[in-house]
Amino acid sequence: MAEVLRALRLYVLLQRASARAALQYRANTVIGILSGAVWQGTGFAFIWVIMHTFPSLAGWGLAEIAFLYGLRLTAHALAMIPLMSVNDIHWLVLNGEFDRFLLRPLNPLVQLMGNRMGIAQFGDLLAGVALLAVAGRSAHVQWNGWLVAFCAAAIVGGALIEAAFFLALCSLSLRLIDTFALRVFVDDVFSKFGSYPMKIFGGAVEWLFTFVLPVAFVAYVPASVVLGKLGDPLAVAAPLLGVPLIVLAYLFWRRNLDHYQSAGH
Repeated sequence: MAEVLRALRLYVLLQRASARAALQYRANTVIGILSGAVWQGTGFAFIWVIMHTFPSLAGWGLAEIAFLYGLRLTAHALAMIPLMSVNDIHWLVLNGEFDRFLLRPLNPLVQLMGNRMGIAQFGDLLAGVALLAVAGRSAHVQWNGWLVAFCAAAIVGGALIEAAFFLALCSLSLRLIDTFALRVFVDDVFSKFGSYPMKIFGGAVEWLFTFVLPVAFVAYVPASVVLGKLGDPLAVAAPLLGVPLIVLAYLFWRRNLDHYQSAGH
């Protein structure tokens, strides 16, 4: 526990330093946040156009899909804000700069996570929370204490699921060097397929995105519970899936770290 608290304190200090550095260029910071929000807004605009052609997708209306989109986007932002700098790992390994993280008596992953702050992802977070609030009202969600707690847990759980896959793929760069294309592919799968009701894909694809690559558990299953579209009592346990996945991802990171060889070896 003491080691975990020390790592958390180190991460907070590193992120605070990154925030101070980013705020030296305030206009750039504001543009970065706004660009993230606008980029995600264009993604939802595409859904809005589709819904004006097809008023219902697998029984989901525009407000309900907007809620699903907002839930996924908020979880995505919470996953990527602390992990965005880990996305640079292939460059650090290729250029031999990752070695400096190993020379310090500090957790290499925590150092890497605190290397820089994901500014645009704060725009994703703002867009996701705003969409959740507006869509929840438009979809007539009957909020109560339990639903609010479940929704919060679902966002954290979804963030852990996405973070687990992202961290696992980044870990491969310690041995395979460049896994950027694979990470982009998986991120596209989560963002594109995770923003729609799984029922529209049907059959093998729905099964694949539920039990193999658990895209459905990031937002679709929790949103179905909140919107009253899923009666399976086990669905309320969906947010818990992120916990074992992130633990496995970290163990996978540690295993690949043990096999890391510096550039040129």
